[in-house]
Amino acid sequence: MQNQVKVVEFSDYITPDKALADGDIDLVSYQHKPFLDNFNKQNGTDLVPIGNTILMRMGIYSDKYKSVDALPDGAVIAIPNDPTNGGRGLALLQRAGLLKLKDGVGFKATPADVVDNPKHFQFKEIEAAQLPRSLGDVDAAVITMNYVMSAGLNVKEQGIFLEPKDEPLAVMVLAVRAQDKDNPTYKKIAEIFHSDAVKKFIADKYNGTIEPAE
Repeated sequence: MQNQVKVVEFSDYITPDKALADGDIDLVSYQHKPFLDNFNKQNGTDLVPIGNTILMRMGIYSDKYKSVDALPDGAVIAIPNDPTNGGRGLALLQRAGLLKLKDGVGFKATPADVVDNPKHFQFKEIEAAQLPRSLGDVDAAVITMNYVMSAGLNVKEQGIFLEPKDEPLAVMVLAVRAQDKDNPTYKKIAEIFHSDAVKKFIADKYNGTIEPAE
């Protein structure tokens, strides 16, 4: 007997986990574990990962400049306004050599944690789904790969700095309610993400933009 899976799409980062916690859906696949941990902490929920799915690298994108070195003094850089991905964006800007964050803040950083900003960048916090649309109004934007793809951005032409492929925050997980973590059907779905058929589909459709996670 085959299991039927209904895919439900959401346009933001918060509603899917709320729907899972409320029992409206059975699994979610869109986030890394730190984001899931933060949601649990903020909402008193008990959602757990049951497997890794795909790699979704965050990147710095610009319609005006071809490299991070070309960003001018006082440039406006848009970052996600949710806590985990906003901090991740700032960490990526630090990795690109554009700023320095307070020691130890990691992906929990906020603009207030920037301790060295030699080119006086201004940070504009925007809902993640709206970041691609902001490119015409800012000098650069830090965008997660799912919204890069849904907006039809060109990674090679508009991406000026990307996370490395081994960045832990790029690893997406499949999550369920804690009481369902041993559900055999859900565990089977987690395994399917690592099947040869799914790996081939990802390779053929996304041409290296998205990759299977280990």
